[in-house]
Amino acid sequence: MAEAHQAVGFQFTVRPDGVDFKLSQEVIKNIYLSGVTAWKKKAIQFKNGVLAGVYPASPSSWLIVVIAMMSSLYIHIDLSMGMMDTIKENLPYRDCMSVQTRAVLSAILFATGLWLFLIYLLRYTLKALLSYHGWIFESHGKMSTSTKVWLCLVKMFSGRRPLLYSFQASLPRLPVPSVDDTIHRYLESVRPLLDNEQYNKMELLASDFKENKAAQLQRCLILKSWWATNYVSDWWEEYIYLRGRSPIMVNSNFYIMDLLYVTPTHRQAARAGNVVHAMLQYRRKLERGELAPLRALGTVPMCSTQMERMFNTTRIPGIETDFVQHLTDRKHLVVFHKGRFFQVWLYTGGRHLLPSELETQFQRILNDTSEPQPGELKLQARIKYFSQGINKVSLDAIESAAFFLTLDDEPQGYDPAKTNSLDSYAKSLLHGKCYDRWFDKSFTLISYPNGKMGVNVEHSWADAPIVGHMWEYILATDCFHLGYTEEGHCKGDVNKNLPHPTRLQWQIPNECQNVIETSYLSAKQIADDVDFHGYLFAEFGKGLIKKCRTSPDAFIQLALQLAQFRDQHVFCLTYESSMTRMFRDGRTETVRSCTSEAVAFVRAMEDAGNVCQLALFRKAAEKHQNMYRLAMTGSGIDRHLFCLYIVSKYLGVDSPFLTKVLSEPWKLSTSQTPQQQLNLVDINKFPKYVCGGGGFGPVADDGYGVSYIIVGENLITFHISSKFSSPDTDSYRFGQHIQKAMLDIQALFKPENDKTAQNAKYVHLENGKKHI
Repeated sequence: MAEAHQAVGFQFTVRPDGVDFKLSQEVIKNIYLSGVTAWKKKAIQFKNGVLAGVYPASPSSWLIVVIAMMSSLYIHIDLSMGMMDTIKENLPYRDCMSVQTRAVLSAILFATGLWLFLIYLLRYTLKALLSYHGWIFESHGKMSTSTKVWLCLVKMFSGRRPLLYSFQASLPRLPVPSVDDTIHRYLESVRPLLDNEQYNKMELLASDFKENKAAQLQRCLILKSWWATNYVSDWWEEYIYLRGRSPIMVNSNFYIMDLLYVTPTHRQAARAGNVVHAMLQYRRKLERGELAPLRALGTVPMCSTQMERMFNTTRIPGIETDFVQHLTDRKHLVVFHKGRFFQVWLYTGGRHLLPSELETQFQRILNDTSEPQPGELKLQARIKYFSQGINKVSLDAIESAAFFLTLDDEPQGYDPAKTNSLDSYAKSLLHGKCYDRWFDKSFTLISYPNGKMGVNVEHSWADAPIVGHMWEYILATDCFHLGYTEEGHCKGDVNKNLPHPTRLQWQIPNECQNVIETSYLSAKQIADDVDFHGYLFAEFGKGLIKKCRTSPDAFIQLALQLAQFRDQHVFCLTYESSMTRMFRDGRTETVRSCTSEAVAFVRAMEDAGNVCQLALFRKAAEKHQNMYRLAMTGSGIDRHLFCLYIVSKYLGVDSPFLTKVLSEPWKLSTSQTPQQQLNLVDINKFPKYVCGGGGFGPVADDGYGVSYIIVGENLITFHISSKFSSPDTDSYRFGQHIQKAMLDIQALFKPENDKTAQNAKYVHLENGKKHI
């Protein structure tokens, strides 16, 4: 009953002469400190909101303009060209003011108006500059004079020390491509995948759409682009994610791994304590807008909108559509351990719990030997909504928590002494036991008994780079700022007087327990069907690829095309994700990597007598880079067609062309996990402090999902997923084909006598044998 005793803040006794109150001094102190902290937070948020609101100007610049206008009154030079006199004559209640007061007030009003005009002028000038994307299409290392001048102007108009949201008002809107360009690029992208008869039919569908229906749909889309900050993102979130009715476990959520080679401590509670404390520090900076915005080339700002919903966010399920619930200033965390849910408060005395205090709380949970309540163990597998009673209270605690933490009971991680595989670790992060991650939370932090960590992320609110920003900050703070004692505990004094974590209570009737069990079996069937293979490609990395004078991403994408053809003996529609965050509220666009140039290169690689392999590779790589650049700059294919399709549904317009396009399966879905976005750790100085990247489940039942991360100069990590139920796919086999393809392409850049040595590194598999 210790926690119950400490939770009582006051006592009172009824006496004949009145009521005697005894208020705890400790509670008074905590209430006072909490209030002071809350007001400080509001003051800082207000200050930073003002700074971001007037950026690239500053509040002090207003004072300078006011002083300049006031000075002009005394030297009898009218800088306003008569406007101050007009304001002075039209002031309300001017008869109640002296002539001098009216002059001063008119100068202040004119100066304020001029200051606001200059702010908008600077913003729209910066927006116009940021609408230029010619720099992306220039060859790497070759910057034109016009781009150099443009960069100088962007730096000049960007101001100094921007906050996280300072550039939001200056970012350009995502442009709507022309229908002709989009259809031309689409037909070009499907040409290598269709025979002549199929292609002619597609051309007829596209021509009919362009002549009869496209203009009306395009006008509506252009109208939306003028009205909304982004014509794609809201529909993308709603129709691709929130209206999806399939389970989000495996099908939507993705994961990110811990450091590959380093485990700062093997004490589970201590590692969780440091990581959670680092997350609270990051959340505080995020809520105050104090983080620096991400900028390409160190100058071109990226949109930060997605970061707003990182914490205190839950996807709330609905019948036809879900919605994303984002709250502010959540002060607790929900922890899952061995089938029990615990609520842990993150503040005491108006401050965050220290890492040592968090370690104490988590260790108490680990030491708790109580059993799960009936139906509690597999609760997450099914029950998402309770309308009343104690169940609703517990569910509200989970959905309103800052985030969700699972203290897992099975060790995971990369151990080169035992295996060179990431398979088990990846599957644990992707789906776990199907009931030990709260998949609807913005992210679930997962802590393993051996000190390893990871996160499972719900996809609707943001894309992988956003969580990657946060995760890099957390790992760097954990390892290089917080640290551990020699025994592996968190640094700092241990506070044993904290209230114990609170068990969440549930009352689940038998019929609900049966439904939970049925749903769990369905979820387990999905999880067991995931065939996952993750491995480290260490033969070479970005450093050697750049020496070949080609893009590392293009190099890997062409290797994936070669591996796909060797694995399936056919080419397929390929999805590669690219970002559009140079625009306001931008999310992603699709790069269709299976181009005619890529097909020609792959066929040449399969023809031993072809002497044009290297030339065809360079042509295909250049084509891929150009498509990636077009996608980044708002000239992609798929988001435009997707929005045209949504408009057609709203208007009741039937389009066989759009229906055909939107129904095409992506049998190969790929994504690159960004690395070193924040430059918090110098990989050259600390080569062991590298992340294993992340991955996702297969998109098609008979296809592959491939995520890769280019780690430093000499390592590439691949995460490959497929389904055991498909007789045509095997993740391990595909991984070997990728390895062979990477080595074969690299051999093109070496003398012919080195080619045999490179090919000898490939370990051949028995055809058709599937690993389980």
